[in-house]
Amino acid sequence: MPSVQAYKRRPVIAILTVANRNRLRGNLQYYRELIKEGHSRKATVFVTTVGNLNRSQKKIIGYDYNRRKKNGFIRTSFPFPDVVYNRIPERKDEKRPAAQREIRSCLRDRRVHLFNPFFFDKWTQYKWLSRSSKTKHFIPATKKLLTLDSLVSLFKRGPLVYIKPVSGKAGKGIMRVERKMIGAGAQYRLIKQENGKRLIFKFTNVSSLWRKLKGKTGRRAYIAQQGIALARFRKRPFDLRLLVQKNNKGKWSISGIGARSAGKAGITTHVPRGGSIQDPKKLLNSNFGAAKANKIIGSSRKLALIVAKQIERASARTLGEMSMDIGVETNGRLWFFEANSKPMRFDEAGIRRRSVQRIIQYCLYLAKRKPSK
Repeated sequence: MPSVQAYKRRPVIAILTVANRNRLRGNLQYYRELIKEGHSRKATVFVTTVGNLNRSQKKIIGYDYNRRKKNGFIRTSFPFPDVVYNRIPERKDEKRPAAQREIRSCLRDRRVHLFNPFFFDKWTQYKWLSRSSKTKHFIPATKKLLTLDSLVSLFKRGPLVYIKPVSGKAGKGIMRVERKMIGAGAQYRLIKQENGKRLIFKFTNVSSLWRKLKGKTGRRAYIAQQGIALARFRKRPFDLRLLVQKNNKGKWSISGIGARSAGKAGITTHVPRGGSIQDPKKLLNSNFGAAKANKIIGSSRKLALIVAKQIERASARTLGEMSMDIGVETNGRLWFFEANSKPMRFDEAGIRRRSVQRIIQYCLYLAKRKPSK
């Protein structure tokens, strides 16, 4: 095993996570791939935890990859890193006082770069993007779900509204509300997905709908968002998934574009909620033809870069990657739905490979630069 001094002759990159009963949390296969990619580029990459990232120590405890070990990791000492890549996997873990202390300490420390310091939430994203003339026209109308009026105002824009937890991920907790005009009155449906099944609640007035919604949301923070009539493939709505990462020059770039279509009982396109992985060109070609499909893909790439720059500017933090959900309306118009600062791994093999390469390239770029606090 190399000494700490031998490690220090290389750029040193730490992947930050948490541990539960001495077991590392998060995507261990991703950590292994990052470590191997770092080794191939003459960099030292290791996994460490919030409890071990102690700035007052010359050495910190971390985990290197060793294919001879049962789980692939070996515990050893490393010098304090030049770069910290925050991959704490859950919001609740990142919000713990110990994690917050270490993240804030790294953000102040002039020895180290830490990027992607926190999860995004949906309401903050909306505020960030609504400030810019370049991005505000791509966001569906959004309200905090605080009063009945906040919901009713969105029905003036159309018959469909989505109810989303501010801090949710992978489509969990999202509900859909539909309004249907019948004569001079209206009927409402609340649709929720639970355990792979679609639950439908019907109401003859908006007050009854509101009482049911408040019972479902409780004290958790939710937003209400204008529903978009998405393009469909085989009668199922789909949207685009883009991975946006910084490259070896510290510039935002597109690492890949995928597509996801909703499942049979799904109200979102997220794979954990029953959505399926699709080829974006195939889906767009079927709706718009090849020429317009290519234009839409090109426009989605441009939009993703503009959004990434605005989010980083508004957050006032160093960011290195994010995944994005971009919807395509039936007329071809693009809509930005959400960005995730801790992207799940893409299932598309080419995007997976590039995602690992880009992260290490960006970390090496940062390692050569003096942090600016």
